[in-house]
Amino acid sequence: MTEETRYWLMKSEPDVYGIKELEKEKETLWDGIRNYQARNFMRTMEIGDKVFFYHSNCKPPGIIGLMEVIAINQIDPTQFDPNSKYFDPKSTKENPRWDCAKLKYLKEYKQLLSLKEIANQFNDKELILVKKGNRLSILPIVQAVAEKLIITLEKSE
Repeated sequence: MTEETRYWLMKSEPDVYGIKELEKEKETLWDGIRNYQARNFMRTMEIGDKVFFYHSNCKPPGIIGLMEVIAINQIDPTQFDPNSKYFDPKSTKENPRWDCAKLKYLKEYKQLLSLKEIANQFNDKELILVKKGNRLSILPIVQAVAEKLIITLEKSE
């Protein structure tokens, strides 16, 4: 692991898997990613990296919690399950195409930091999340931006 803490943002729809489910389960495999760029970002994660939990496809979308990477390079089991919506018939046990990270719950913030509030603080060069048309479910966040996000989130505590 590097000296600096590395940060990420990972999106999930709260009605599919929200911060409350993670809090209850304590840890989870972040499976079902079927975008190569998002998968490749996940492949560069390191144990100990911090991850903002972002509720997407809801009103309002935004950062609601914080997680930590506790395992990397995990094979995504959903790619082999024909009953899963994430089933990939081209993926085999000998040559899996999809993997994931294991994350643990750290905290839920008392107040969601909305995308609108985030966009008021950062431009798309600082934080790709606010770039128009961005749909990636996993994004890297530079340390300076992450620290500002944490300060803003903790002000609402």
